[in-house]
Amino acid sequence: MPRLSRRSFLAAAACAAAQTSRPPNIVFILTDDLGWGDLSCYGSRFKTPRLDQLAREGTQFTQFYVNGPVCSPSRTAFFTGRFPNRLRVTGHFATEEINAKRGMPNFLDPAVPNLPRMLKKAGYVSGQFGKWHLGFYTGAPLPDAYGIDEHLTVASNETRWEEQRPGFRAQSTRLIVDEGIKFMEKNRDKPFYLALWTLLPHATLDPTDEQLAKVPTYGPARAPKYTSAPQVYYASLRDLDDQIGRLMDKLGQMGLRENTIVLFSSDNGPEDIHLAEASHSGIGSPGPFRGRKRSLYEGGVRVPFLASWPGRIPAGRVDTTSVVSAVDFVPTLTRIAGVEPEQPKMLDGEDICDALFGKPWKRTRPLLWEWRYRIAGYATNHSPMLAVRDGNWKLLFNPDRSRVELYDIVRDSMEVDNVAAQNADVVRKLSDVALAWQKTLPPGPVDPDAGQINYTWPKAQ
Repeated sequence: MPRLSRRSFLAAAACAAAQTSRPPNIVFILTDDLGWGDLSCYGSRFKTPRLDQLAREGTQFTQFYVNGPVCSPSRTAFFTGRFPNRLRVTGHFATEEINAKRGMPNFLDPAVPNLPRMLKKAGYVSGQFGKWHLGFYTGAPLPDAYGIDEHLTVASNETRWEEQRPGFRAQSTRLIVDEGIKFMEKNRDKPFYLALWTLLPHATLDPTDEQLAKVPTYGPARAPKYTSAPQVYYASLRDLDDQIGRLMDKLGQMGLRENTIVLFSSDNGPEDIHLAEASHSGIGSPGPFRGRKRSLYEGGVRVPFLASWPGRIPAGRVDTTSVVSAVDFVPTLTRIAGVEPEQPKMLDGEDICDALFGKPWKRTRPLLWEWRYRIAGYATNHSPMLAVRDGNWKLLFNPDRSRVELYDIVRDSMEVDNVAAQNADVVRKLSDVALAWQKTLPPGPVDPDAGQINYTWPKAQ
């Protein structure tokens, strides 16, 4: 992101201050493994009325990208405004042994500037509740080491929630929202940043009988003793929708809604049913896109994004043209808060205020991805290792320049018509950009299957 001149920065801060008597509250709801096509406002036949209402109250974006196809890299990008590979967060944080095999640290470095700490300069108090997954096991700091004032998390080193107790996951969204409501009530008289990162609909899903009863039409008609994968998934999604609705109702009852930005998204595309923990539930929808979680095809990295701020972000708008991304959160939200981001030259995101507020906006910097590991599921979802999105073009390829795939992603969002052969100049330009970027990344191990389409073909005996 280009560094703002002092005059431009002060003008942006004055603009933000003029919009409201104090900086707006920010509520960021991040779901886990929710697909682009899982909400009815994005085309699902399963109804998600409260999230649809949030979409109607604000702007719905159809070209929003996360910066990693699994959770920890994606969360790192939201949190820091940087492509996660720059920070050696190339996969999900796991055990020390697995992290070492991947060339990863055991946790995100607390010294890296992050959004909650930057917002403190504008007087914000911060709360983080739900899934963390920016490091756990031996030595991983708690969220307060990152400048977060109040927190209660899982996939972290906190022990105040019994993460493994029976039934926890099914009730987790309600418990997370409960903590968020308590935080808002405590801090209603000051600007706050509230991050609610849900565990759902990440596998393993285990909805209660009461939750399953709310979606009976998705059960099998002729085998009543069985529970179908859609019923398990949609029961979990229904509770997620209900609990977010409860949070929104509370915001209104507290008189905070008018001065609160609510942002909603997912950390990556939906899980694949071929994984054991999702074999009874993994039917989340990537919408019309190819790919799922772990894939650099659209279904793995293109996710829902809803933004609402009454009277500021246009209501009932669907933005089909702006290409926006998780790394844009830091430069955008710091501008709205009236503070300059730390180390702005290190940021990979752009200020998307114009897109949020309904003005014409066009991305000026490409989005870049690297995935060094195998991909689960059908071979057609196994993307190459590198991807770059620039304008209407998306290029995927392996570092050795094999599997070169170029798509006009606006016309061919399903990524089925490879036009690389007809656009050699575009391929050359974008591949040079991606390879030059990859050279700047910390080196690390690469799975033998990375970037490969592996299938056991029949062989003559």
